[in-house]
Amino acid sequence: MASLKDLRIRITSVQSTKKITSAMKMVAASKLRRAQEAAEQARPYAQRMEGMLGNLAAGSVGQDGAPRLLAGTGKDDSHLVIVMTANRGLCGGFNTNIIRSARALIRDLQAQGKSFKIYTVGRKSRDNMKRDFADHMVGHFDEFGRTVSSFSEAEHVAQAVTSMFDAGDFDVCTLVYANFISAITQEVTRQQVIPFPVPEVADGEDAGAGGGYEYEPSDTEILTDLLPRNLAIQIFRALLENGASEQGARMSAMDSATRNAGEMIDKLKTTYNRTRQAQITTELIEIISGAEAL
Repeated sequence: MASLKDLRIRITSVQSTKKITSAMKMVAASKLRRAQEAAEQARPYAQRMEGMLGNLAAGSVGQDGAPRLLAGTGKDDSHLVIVMTANRGLCGGFNTNIIRSARALIRDLQAQGKSFKIYTVGRKSRDNMKRDFADHMVGHFDEFGRTVSSFSEAEHVAQAVTSMFDAGDFDVCTLVYANFISAITQEVTRQQVIPFPVPEVADGEDAGAGGGYEYEPSDTEILTDLLPRNLAIQIFRALLENGASEQGARMSAMDSATRNAGEMIDKLKTTYNRTRQAQITTELIEIISGAEAL
């Protein structure tokens, strides 16, 4: 059984840990509000951009002169997987869930006999993926904002990915990140960004620009100009979703840690009081026994 001194030291240690986790929870909560607002504000633009390009692409795919980001390379042999995590830990299963999904995707590609390359965003993804796939890693980026990412950061990643695609290094590119739903719920998402995924057209539906809109200049010219920008926008959106998801996961994890520390302190104090009472009882018995022996 632990001594009273050991119990006091342990109680003090857990109390210090509780103060730290409580402070981290409050910091994450303050960052979450700003990160959530940024993610929610980016969604409408990214969704409308993707929808508009989808309408244009439905009428342009397969035609001569279609942009390469839309038409692709004509093959599906080599894949680039962009794994997006946080730079830091202490955020529950946030990083682990993203890495697990990326590893599952890579195993599927290996089972199909396809080659793959990995581009990591965030230190946690780099540290985890290089353990097993160091030979397949082709790039890394971790210079994004601590609270809210900027569009220039997404452009940096987009330019690196576009350069590799233009050089013929891969055929398909997929983002793996966490989509923010709430402070306690983050959904790991896989999103293909190269080639641009053309929405399926229902039978009898016009495959053109749709919606009664006429575009100037031609569809091909618009797609050539906007598809690279859309790639940066989708990466930017993923960075913002990841940032909000990270803060939400950290706030939930630190809240659970704070509550667990409180419960542990209560148990340790109960053990301390029982041990102290047992020692007092033992000392009283010894005194009484000695007095009776005289």
